[in-house]
Parts: sequence; structure tokens; C-alpha cells
Amino acid sequence: MTDDVLPVLIIGGGPVGLALAAELGFHRIPVTVVEPRVEVEHSRPRAKTTSVRTMEHFRRWGIADDLRAAAPLDRAYSQRVTFVQHVTGSEIAHIDGCLGLDTGPEISPEPAQQVTQPIVEEVLRRHLDSVEDVDLLLGWTATAIEQYDDRVTVRLEDATGRPRLVRARWVVGADGPRSIVRRAMGARYEGSAGGRKNVNITFRSSQLQALVPHPASIHFWVLDPDAPGVIGPLDRDGTWWAISTGTESVDDTGHAQRIVRSLVGHEIDVEVVATDPWQARMLLADRYRDGRLFLVGDAAHQNPPWGGHGFNTGVGDAVNLGWKLAAVIDGWAPEDLLDSYDAERRAIEQQTIALAASNMAVLSPDLGDPALMGEGDDFEVARSRLAPRIVEAKAPEFFSEGLILGYGYGPTSGEQAPTPAEYHPKLAAGNRLPHRWIDGRSIFDVLGPRFTVVGPEERVAPLLRAATRRAVPVSHLEQPGPELVLVRPDQHIAWVGESIADADGILDGALHGFAEHESR
Repeated sequence: MTDDVLPVLIIGGGPVGLALAAELGFHRIPVTVVEPRVEVEHSRPRAKTTSVRTMEHFRRWGIADDLRAAAPLDRAYSQRVTFVQHVTGSEIAHIDGCLGLDTGPEISPEPAQQVTQPIVEEVLRRHLDSVEDVDLLLGWTATAIEQYDDRVTVRLEDATGRPRLVRARWVVGADGPRSIVRRAMGARYEGSAGGRKNVNITFRSSQLQALVPHPASIHFWVLDPDAPGVIGPLDRDGTWWAISTGTESVDDTGHAQRIVRSLVGHEIDVEVVATDPWQARMLLADRYRDGRLFLVGDAAHQNPPWGGHGFNTGVGDAVNLGWKLAAVIDGWAPEDLLDSYDAERRAIEQQTIALAASNMAVLSPDLGDPALMGEGDDFEVARSRLAPRIVEAKAPEFFSEGLILGYGYGPTSGEQAPTPAEYHPKLAAGNRLPHRWIDGRSIFDVLGPRFTVVGPEERVAPLLRAATRRAVPVSHLEQPGPELVLVRPDQHIAWVGESIADADGILDGALHGFAEHESR
């Protein structure tokens, strides 16, 4: 069976592939997603934090409220991380307002959300089912890829081995660490694995919640030197996740149960749902594009999970590539705009890997101290001495708005946030447009779907005329102020200035993207 040439084929229907389909669907570009899994499997939560920036993208697609409604733990449940002897033992320290869950409306219309990756996937699937231009091919696997000058041919197979041949103008690999697209490109990971080996355990317990003596927390970091790790709730009904830090493998169900009970510090009922051994990887593909082939998400990069950046970074890839593919396919941007995808995203992923690796350098075994396992006055003395150090060491993991919201594109991207923790809104080319409210509405809600120029009409008129002449879709948002701002479809600033002397030059720059070594 041979189909007509598709505009875009996405190989891999995890959250990043689905996000790319959502971005393309938002721009009304027909797209097909190939995914082997027919059903979403919930035993392994994987990513658990949907960041502020990702929620802003979900808001633009109209699904932010859907995701919050589907999340078992709403924002009111907790924004706290607690460091403990054991889950049922004494508190050593805590950090409030973690992971962007308390981001205020002056910064963003969408705080972060605690929700597992499978739920995110289900919300995205339901959304895409309602988008006319998106086709989900569930139960199919890509087995071979051939690239030609004008198309890519992909061989698919279903679970029975039945073949199907698909041709596409562009193919994107959102197919994870073992990406067939990356192999077809001849690209390779660069970097290393590192740190301790760990085991994830998903479990259910009807008794644990009633035994927890601490305020509700999204993480409990267990600092017992003999049983270090992290535990957190997945819902209010007794489903939990755990990481046993430094454990290489789990022998059997009984072993997993013993690990959980050691972290809890109490004999409880434990129904083991799933176990996964893992070790952190710090990897970047040597290139994200080869002709008509692209990589996004884990197919392009892997980073340690500490800080919750992996899935969210992949969504950033999807949005960046998605609007550019849409612009090229619709014919209002040159094909070399697509080269800016690698140039823009690579610097962000290098920063993200560096921060996650730094977070990984101080884990539960590094924070623990036998003195913290005592009682009475001895414990209080140890706690007063060590708690401030623990908070100082781990705060960067839970406060990273500078990285999540302050990152910028272009040669100065590494300088556009003072630290990964600090976000200072900056009206500069390459940065995310600073958020504000206009007559009770988020500025992100009143931007156009493609480019938007912000400023008084009489001052932006030359740019609007040039855009009309060149058939470049540019909306106008009337706002006072000295600065005129051209905003891209991904809400990043393409250009800022006080006057428009060269409208065509501004548009040329916007349709080129922030390529490497470019000065603006």
C-alpha cells in the first residue's frame, strides 16, 4: 500500500511527538503520527512535572485546563519538598514553592502542574482526535527510512507484520533513545552516562498516607544513609512513586517491597506495580537535522531527570520546529528557516543538561549524615547545623525559572538569564515575550497565531505593509510605548526597536531565525 506524499510524518507518539502534532495542527498543517502503543500505559509515571513554559504552550493549544482537570493532584495539594529521616520519621528541612507550582500571574498565566507523563499523553491524544488535520496511526512501527531529494519514504509494520509504505515531505523522529530516524540520519549521541545507578518503583499502599506525619509534599527526600531515596504521591488514592538511589537492580517483588519499607521507615502493605533500573545520561545528538529528517526530544538529547526538565525540553523542541515547518510548508518562509532549529535549541539543551547534572551531584546519599538519624537533642543539634546546607544545596533543583522562562535564542542565549534560578523579564530579541495582562486578558491570549507586531498602528504600519506585500502573516496588537516588538509564533521576540527603518530587513531576519554566530 502506498499513500500520497504527506506534509509531515512524526515517528513516535509519546508526549513530544504528540506536542509537535499539536503545534502543527494549531497551524492547520496535515500531520501523521506513527506510534507502536495502542493504549497509554500508566504503571510507569516517567515525567511528573509539566513546567510553566509547557503549560503556556498547552494554553495556546486550548488544553491547559483539560490537563489540570485530569491531574489527580491539583496545585492546592502541595508545592513543598520535604527532607526526612524516613517518610514516617522526623522532618529535617523543607522547601516551599517548588518547580514553578507557585508562579504568580504577573510572571505567567499558567503555573506548573504536577501530573504524570501518561496522563499528559492521554490529554494530548484526546485533543488531537478532535483536530481535523492530525492522523494518529496507533499500533504501527517504522522499520526502514529512505531519504530522497524531494521526499522521505518510510516503511511501517503493524503488530502482525503487515507492511505499509508512507511518503512524506518531512519526517521527524520523536522516537526516543533508540531512534530509527537518528540512525537514518547517521547522527550519533555525544556525551556520557554518569552518577549512581537507581531503581524506580511504582507501588500502591492503603496504609502509607495515614502514617505520614508531615504536611502534604510532592517529594519526600529520605536521607537515611542506609536507605537513601525519594518518594512521592501520584494521586490521593494510595499510588506512589519511589527512587532508590544507588540501587543497581531489583531481584524480585519481595526485594522491591523491602526497599519501599526501608524508605518509609515502617511496615506497610506494598503492592508493587512496576520497577525500572536506570542511570542518568547526558547526551546530545551531533546534529538535529539531516535534509528532510529532524530529531526532537529524547531522540535528540537526554539529561538527568533531577529538576524535571526532560519532557519539557522536548516540548520546547516541538514548538520551535513545529511553527517553522508550518511556515515553510505554507510557503511564507524560506526553507533555511529550518536550519535555525538546531542552532536555537542546542544551546538551551546544553544549559539544561548542565543544570540537571549539577542537581545530580547532590542526591540523598550526599545529603545524609548519621547524626541526622538520632533523636532528641542530638537530632536537633544536627538538624540545626545541616538543614540550611541541605536547602542551599537542593534549591537549584526546585527553583529554575531563569532556565525555564528566561532562556533566549541567538549567540547570547547563555547570558539572557543571570542564573538558572532567577527570571527577570527582558524585552530583547530571542527572549520569551514578558508576560502582562491587557484589560484582564493575558498578552499571550491576544497575540495572533503566527507573527504579531506590538505597538502603535501608525509606527508599525511599514512592517504591516511589507508583510502584506510578501504574504507573511503578521497580526497587529495595538499597545502604547516606545518599543515596537515583533513576536514569533512561539512567543519569542524576533525583533525589538523604536522605529522601523527597514521593514524587509526585519522580516528577513525573523524568517531566518537565530542562526549560529549571528549578531543582533
